[in-house]
Amino acid sequence: MNEQLKAVLLIIFIFIIFFTIFGLIKKGFVEKEIELSFSKFSELVDAGMVKSAIIKGNTVKGEFKTAYNGASKYYLTLPPDLQNFSTDLVKKGVNVEASESSSGQYFVIFLYLLPVILMVIFWFVFLRQMQLGGNKALTFGKSKARMVSSDRNRVTFDDVAGMDEVEEEVTEIIEFLKNPRKFEALGGKIPKGVLLMGPPGTGKTLLAKAIAGEAGVPFFSISGSEFVELFVGVGASRVRDMFEQAKKNSPCIIFIDEIDAVGRHRGVGISGGGHEEREQTLNQLLVEMDGFESNQGVIIIAATNRPDVLDPALLRPGRFDRRIVIPRPDLRGREEILKVHLKNIKVSPNVEISLIARGTPGFSGADLANLTNEAALRAARQNKSEVDIEDFDYAKDKVLLGMERKSMILSEEDKKVVAYHEAGHAVVALNLEEADPVHKISIVPRGMALGVTQQLPLDDKYNYSKGYLEAELAVLLGGRAAEEILLNNITTGAGNDLERATEIARNMVTVWGMSQKIGLLSLKTEKAAFANLWEGTTKSIYSEKTAQEIDEEIKILINNAYETAKRILTENSEIMEKIVSSLKEKEVLDKEELEEITGKKIKGVTLSDKKQENTSTSKEKDG
Repeated sequence: MNEQLKAVLLIIFIFIIFFTIFGLIKKGFVEKEIELSFSKFSELVDAGMVKSAIIKGNTVKGEFKTAYNGASKYYLTLPPDLQNFSTDLVKKGVNVEASESSSGQYFVIFLYLLPVILMVIFWFVFLRQMQLGGNKALTFGKSKARMVSSDRNRVTFDDVAGMDEVEEEVTEIIEFLKNPRKFEALGGKIPKGVLLMGPPGTGKTLLAKAIAGEAGVPFFSISGSEFVELFVGVGASRVRDMFEQAKKNSPCIIFIDEIDAVGRHRGVGISGGGHEEREQTLNQLLVEMDGFESNQGVIIIAATNRPDVLDPALLRPGRFDRRIVIPRPDLRGREEILKVHLKNIKVSPNVEISLIARGTPGFSGADLANLTNEAALRAARQNKSEVDIEDFDYAKDKVLLGMERKSMILSEEDKKVVAYHEAGHAVVALNLEEADPVHKISIVPRGMALGVTQQLPLDDKYNYSKGYLEAELAVLLGGRAAEEILLNNITTGAGNDLERATEIARNMVTVWGMSQKIGLLSLKTEKAAFANLWEGTTKSIYSEKTAQEIDEEIKILINNAYETAKRILTENSEIMEKIVSSLKEKEVLDKEELEEITGKKIKGVTLSDKKQENTSTSKEKDG
C-alpha cells in the first residue's frame, strides 16, 4: 500500500470510531430517552407529567416535566387513524410543535448506518490491495526497495571523483543498459551482478547512483538488513517482489547496500540448519540471480566492506561475477574529491587544494566531505565571508583528533605528566630515520585522549618494512619511557599505546613472518566459521608450545623497542626539557616550532607550506 492509501484508511478508521461514539451518545449516554406506548403516553399526559411534544409525521418526541423511570425524554409512534391529537395535547397543557419534514429522522438513520457503510468500504479496499499485492498478508511480503526514476536521479560521473579506474570498469555496464542489442547481437552476456568492495565512506553508494544516472535507467535502493524480519518467509517474499518490480521497470539497476547482512555463509549460527530466515532469504536471492527465469535488463549492484564473510555461491560466475575494489583515494584522488566538494563553497584565494590533499592523508571521500563542511561551519561561526586555510587546518584537527574538551581542566601535575608523555613520542620519532615525521604535538584534551602527537608519513604507504614497524613500536613506547626515565614514575596514560604496540608486534610474528624463531609461518588466530556457541568464536591453528614461543617473540620485540626509546630519550634529555617547557606554555606545538626548538629540519608538509612533498596516512600517539 502506498502512503496516500494508508492515510485514507486511517481517516476512515477515525470516522468509524467517532460516529460509533456519537451513536452511543445519541442512544442515551448523556440524556436517557425511553420509548412509550400510546396508552402509557396518554396516562402520563392526563397526569400532567408531559412538558412538550414534537410531532413529525407519525412520530412524537418530547420531554417530561419531572423524570419518569430515570428518563428525561421520550419518544413513541402514533396510531395511523388518530385525529385531532395535537389539539387534545394543547388543551391538557402540553407545549406542542408540529413538523411535516422527516429529514431529521433520515439523518439519524444515516448516522446509525454510516459506521457500517464505512466498514464495508474499508474491507473492500483492504481486500483489493491484498489481491493486487499477490495475496500477501498486509505488506510484510512487499519489497522495501525505494525506486528513483531516471528523471529524479541527477547523480552522474561528474559527481564522482577519485575513481578513474573504477569508472572504466563499469563503462560497459552503462553501455549495455543504454543499448543491450549491441551485445546480444554478438551473443555476449553482460555480468548480472557487480560487487563493490571497500572501506566505509569510499563512495560505493554514490558510484551505483552514478551508473544509473549515466545510463538513464530507474534505480532501486535497499539495505540488506531490510529483507530479514521476525516472520519466517518474509525475506524471501520481499526478494521475489523486488525482482518483480525490477522486471516491470527494466532496464534498471538494483542496489543492495551492506549485502553481508543477508549474504553471509550459510550454516553459520546457533541453529546450524537450512531453515533459518536469513538463509531462506539468501537462497531466494541466489535463485532470482541465476534461476530458471532470465532477468533481462536487470543488473544487481551490491556493496560491502566485509567480502570475506559472503557465501561462496553468491560470488560464483553467473551471480556476482564482477568484483570491484574501491580503496581509499590516493593523493590525486583526494585532490579531485576536494574539487567536487568545494564547488558550492566560497573559498579564499589563499587555499590551495593540492596542499589540503597532501595534508589530509588516509581520508576517505566521506571524510573529505566532512572536512570541507566543518571548515565552512567554522568560517560561518567566525563571521567570515570566505573559508580560508585556517578553517581547513582547524577542521582537519577536529576530524582527526576530535573536539577540544575545553571544559576539562587538567591540574599542573597532570599537565606535566601529559607533556612529558607526548614529548617522549615526539623525540623518539625525530631521532629515528624510518619513523614518520612529527606534524604536531598537543596537550589539549581531545576526544578520549589527554594529549596527542600527530605524525604524517611522506609517501602513500602500501608496504611496511620491518625497520619501519620497529621504529613505530619505539615511537609508541616513547611516552611510557619518558615517564619512567624523566619522572621516575609510570601512569595509565600509555594504555592505548601498549595495546597498539602489542597488536603490531603480534602481526609481525604471526602474520608477516618477521621472527627468525617462528619463521615464515602464518599463525594468525582465525574465526571459527562453523563453531557452535559452546565452542567459542575462535579456533587455534597451532600448539600450546608454539603459542608460548609466539608470546616470547612478541615480548622480545616490545622490550627491544622500549630499550631503543629509553636510549634515545636519555641521549636527548635537554631537548626533551625544552619541548616540555614549550608545551606547558603554549599547549600546542606545530612542525615549525619543533624545528626551532630542536634545530632539526623535519620532513613533511602542513597546510600552510608551499612545498611539494606528498603525505599519506596519519597516526596519533595519544596519551
